[in-house]
Amino acid sequence: MKEQDYKSYYDRQQELLREGFAEIGKKSELLLTVGQLLMENGATADRITRDTKRAAAFMGIAEEKFHLHIMYTTLMLNIGDEKQSHTSFRKCLKHAVDMRIISAISKLTWRALRDHYTLEEFQDNLNHISARPRFYSLAQNILAIGIACGAYCILFGCDFPAAIYTGISAIVGKLVQVRCEKSGINPYVGIAFAAFAATVTAYFAHYLPTETPRHPMIACALFLTPGIPIINGLTDMLNTYLFTGAARFLRTSLIIGGMTFGIVFALGMFPVVDFTSLKMLPDSDYLIFASAAATGAMGFAVLFNLPPRLMWAVGAGGALAVCMRNFFVYELGMSSEIGTLVGATAVSALALRAVHFLHTPMQVVIIPAMIPLIPGVLIYRFLFSIINIKTLTADQLLISFQSGVNAALIILAIATGAAMPNIFANRRFERQKKEEQERLLNEAYTSDDSDD
Repeated sequence: MKEQDYKSYYDRQQELLREGFAEIGKKSELLLTVGQLLMENGATADRITRDTKRAAAFMGIAEEKFHLHIMYTTLMLNIGDEKQSHTSFRKCLKHAVDMRIISAISKLTWRALRDHYTLEEFQDNLNHISARPRFYSLAQNILAIGIACGAYCILFGCDFPAAIYTGISAIVGKLVQVRCEKSGINPYVGIAFAAFAATVTAYFAHYLPTETPRHPMIACALFLTPGIPIINGLTDMLNTYLFTGAARFLRTSLIIGGMTFGIVFALGMFPVVDFTSLKMLPDSDYLIFASAAATGAMGFAVLFNLPPRLMWAVGAGGALAVCMRNFFVYELGMSSEIGTLVGATAVSALALRAVHFLHTPMQVVIIPAMIPLIPGVLIYRFLFSIINIKTLTADQLLISFQSGVNAALIILAIATGAAMPNIFANRRFERQKKEEQERLLNEAYTSDDSDD
């Protein structure tokens, strides 16, 4: 393209971005694509709203003309004023986790403002983000799951051979889940099959050399734990996206239901020794627990497709969360719920400062780092009691109920700690980002006027 033709083309494109309703159909489709990619890859409703509003501002659409209604499976976008209106819908067909996409779209919306992208440039970048392959292969994901579950078993007090058995069991479970997905089986049924396969494999650790033969059954199915839907669901609730948050919690219930069915069915097939006698006080030192937590967090980060450059931050966050939890619980004598809340909040607070030089959304860093806080022993105590409920005494039934309640409170503490920055400082963050957005828009308009 000749220089004069390119300048004319660029001027036309910039004029489109000055007029909000110019090419409104194309703009709406791009905005809905942004929202769909975020929703389908594990972003909160608040982040979806924030990033799509920023993209709309880049396209010349004023905030008061932008109306986005977010449901878990559907996005509805209306751009209108007192004279004209345009409404579009988009279905969100899948729900996975891809931290790379969340981070890349956030960067794209800021880059579009700063570098004065045209609509075509924005669309090309968006297509590149959605089409780019994942950082890690399926084999790497499966291996990372085995390593992560083995590391978490160490957090529950197992020895090294039991950690290896746990990793092998988790790999077997993940292979079954992958096979179910390829066969088109309902995903929740696939989760049940995966939990069953992992638990049955872990049961045979009884016949292998180890001093902690029961621990592999506690940690082998943790890769199925819906940590991100739980945290995102609570975050959406706190940010008044009630229907989206409720839908995430419902999906969480279905996942946990599938896990429970598979685990309970597997445990019911064998004469399993009572889980309620397992000791929760760790015997290892903080260095071992920090290493195990960091390894487990990075293993799950591979599953979430975290960019490799951020692995060290997630590992450090996982180690900090577990060590803070253990210090407050075992050294200061506080409850597990308080210790977990402190550990999760500490990670969130540090991530709040770190994201400025990590150049990534805070959610991308903190969620994988908090997975090591999942209360595996309490969950399995509760599940074991469900299996044997007919033989429980009144005291045993009360203890099992307490285990279930404590597990739920600890999970709530994890989610609350992850959402803590939004609870106390959301308005300040929004104001800062709004000021930066307005500055970039003013620079774009000033630059265009000076060129004229």
